[in-house]
Amino acid sequence: MSDRWWERAVFYQVYPRSFQDTNGDGIGDLEGVRRRLDDLQWLGIDAIWLTPITKSPDDDCGYDVSDFRDVHPELGTLADADRLVADAGTRGIRVLFDLVPNHTSDRHPWFTDPAHEDWFVWSDSPNNWLSVFGGSAWEFDPSRGRYYLHQYLPSQPDLNWWNPKVRAEFEDILRFWFDRGVAGFRVDCANRVVKDRELRDNPPVTPDMHPAAQRLGQKPLYTTDRPEVHEIYRSWRRLCREYSPERVLVGETWFFDVDRLAAYYGQDDQMQLNFNFLLTHSDFDLDVLRAVVESSETALPRSAQPCWALSNHDVSRFMTRWCGGDERKARVAMTMLLTLRGTPFLYQGDELALADQPVPPDRLQDPLDRRLPGQGRGRDPERTPMPWSDARGAGFTAPGVEPWLPIGSDWCSVEAQRADPGSFLNFTRDLIAQRRTNHDLSAGSYRPLDSPPGTWRYRRGERTVVTLDCRSWEARIER
Repeated sequence: MSDRWWERAVFYQVYPRSFQDTNGDGIGDLEGVRRRLDDLQWLGIDAIWLTPITKSPDDDCGYDVSDFRDVHPELGTLADADRLVADAGTRGIRVLFDLVPNHTSDRHPWFTDPAHEDWFVWSDSPNNWLSVFGGSAWEFDPSRGRYYLHQYLPSQPDLNWWNPKVRAEFEDILRFWFDRGVAGFRVDCANRVVKDRELRDNPPVTPDMHPAAQRLGQKPLYTTDRPEVHEIYRSWRRLCREYSPERVLVGETWFFDVDRLAAYYGQDDQMQLNFNFLLTHSDFDLDVLRAVVESSETALPRSAQPCWALSNHDVSRFMTRWCGGDERKARVAMTMLLTLRGTPFLYQGDELALADQPVPPDRLQDPLDRRLPGQGRGRDPERTPMPWSDARGAGFTAPGVEPWLPIGSDWCSVEAQRADPGSFLNFTRDLIAQRRTNHDLSAGSYRPLDSPPGTWRYRRGERTVVTLDCRSWEARIER
């Protein structure tokens, strides 16, 4: 693999709480991830990204951080994190963590310390900004007699990135983990970090906005994609280049405009990868998906590598959202993911064609269900535990232990699928192996080909042609 290792890697997203429980408390942990490294190596994975493992009160499943330099006790210890990184490295697997620079927990020492008040965004009279989780984005603090900004939960106050001390602190946080061998970060809310300094009102939604973007109820002109954010990522990229191998930054860039997405690559001096959510949030229509890919190929700088995913911890699983449980469709979707030019991310369970699992009302954990009742916005169904075996507890936890979310039953386990040469798991493994051994698929250019109606054909590199066919729901890779 070249020095730009992320360009040929297959990434795998781990949701640690739902991956493998080793201490019998019903919650997955870092030791569980470590014990499953052999499974990931067998699948052909080059790098894993773990959703937040840092200390947190868990108001938002770890995305409300109370200590950026320590591990959540439910998940393990710093020693467990070090052991995981080291053992993954012996298998040729790099480990990325999740970094949450937009906000902290309201129980973080910074927020409770008056000396750090200017590390957060305050106002004497709140503007019209809205929270992604519903309602006003401002909360009154009686002890200070002012309002603080929270783009998510009230217990997640937004940091003030106009303050150079905040910027310096986060560079120290990056160094802390890079020095421990962490290969990089997926950067949460990457385009939301800097807010308008004048706190101007956001304008109303417009008809041309993507439906997913309209859900906020206003156009986030002054809370998203401020031009100053690029200064931060240029600085971080310089820091990444101080290490060998170079550390990688993966942006959670919620855009439905590929030109705005392209800006987060810069001139190969900002993020190395940025998730393209326009593809993830499109209908499973080959003409629509082809248009997304080709517009992205046109918009991205020459040095940029596209970044694709079918599912993640915030988005309904592709088997449910796109395929309606039809494995033929799932095979076409997975073939697309693993043969397009770009870096693919599998979400744990994608390799099984795992569907969303029902979560009864009394078991819901996601604060979105409480904040926005009846809207179907909750993310628990795509976060349920991995089914490793057909035993009680599904191999995720010990028999008789109640897992933190129900395991469900609409699945075929890893154990069963590994034993079946024709399973979706083995199909996915074979695709990853083809990608690894075929230079066209791992590093070749993308060129669209004439395609009959209902199909999408493209050439990768010099000699490989991929055909996706939604008439018979078949996919072919020909050399």
